[in-house]
Amino acid sequence: MRALFAVVVTVLLVAVSGCSEEAAPSDTYAAPTAKVGESLQVSGWNISVSNVRFEAEHVLVDVDAAHSGDGEPVAPESLRFGLYGALVHPIETNGLGGCQNIDALTVTPLAAPSPDRLSGTVCLGPQRDQSQVRGVYVYSPQDRMPGTTVAYAAAFPVGLLPTTDTETGLTLKSTSLEAFRADGAQLNQSALGDPEAFTGNGYMLLGLDIDGLASRYREDSTRRGGPLMVVAAPSLPGKGLSYACSAYGASVLVLPDASREAVAMRASLCTQGEINSALLYASVSVIGTHAALWTLE
Repeated sequence: MRALFAVVVTVLLVAVSGCSEEAAPSDTYAAPTAKVGESLQVSGWNISVSNVRFEAEHVLVDVDAAHSGDGEPVAPESLRFGLYGALVHPIETNGLGGCQNIDALTVTPLAAPSPDRLSGTVCLGPQRDQSQVRGVYVYSPQDRMPGTTVAYAAAFPVGLLPTTDTETGLTLKSTSLEAFRADGAQLNQSALGDPEAFTGNGYMLLGLDIDGLASRYREDSTRRGGPLMVVAAPSLPGKGLSYACSAYGASVLVLPDASREAVAMRASLCTQGEINSALLYASVSVIGTHAALWTLE
């Protein structure tokens, strides 16, 4: 009798385990999700991520990618990689050029040996606390879902006024704003009365709070077919006008840790270009996009 009972229990455990595996989520906020080492399709690319390691207070990840043959691929220079997990502040970088200015690392940076191939290492950081990192994601600000864009004015010296969650399911507001001329001279509110202050190029650094309910964001992402990204405009390609703009970037993916009950991001973005456009006519947009996530576990 005991032997029969043990067999029954074993069968039940196996069945429950099998159901649990089948029920394991294959996406995170509608972003296809796989373990590091596997391959995923996103934005016209077939991308594999492997060999995630920590070195010189950075997260290094090897990337191999090729056109998937499914739709028009985004430009390789538009692919942005980020760290997934319980991070205090989002950490993202462009795949191409993301390892520049890190002298302590000896790596082969991600490169495009041909227009339809990418291979090499992506550098993300600095990130000192390894325990916060649960994965790596990728998306492209170039990949924008039609009919999902909601744009807000974010002009100097006010920035982004608090928004409601009516249109996007998220609330946004600026928490800080710093404006500069291209030569690094900082501008304050008194510059609005100076006709010479707004000539040439300039840039603005925006601190943002992005908040919402995780349950609603998950439902909205599933219905939309992907998560949201927050994009600041205008922007410039490459290194831009300052190191801060290069470090912050002009976009951030809203992909919170799935175990959290709330969306609570503290991001920093940069607008740059002709100074009137970059400061007085800056905007922050919330846009639906596609993304892929690789987890460490």
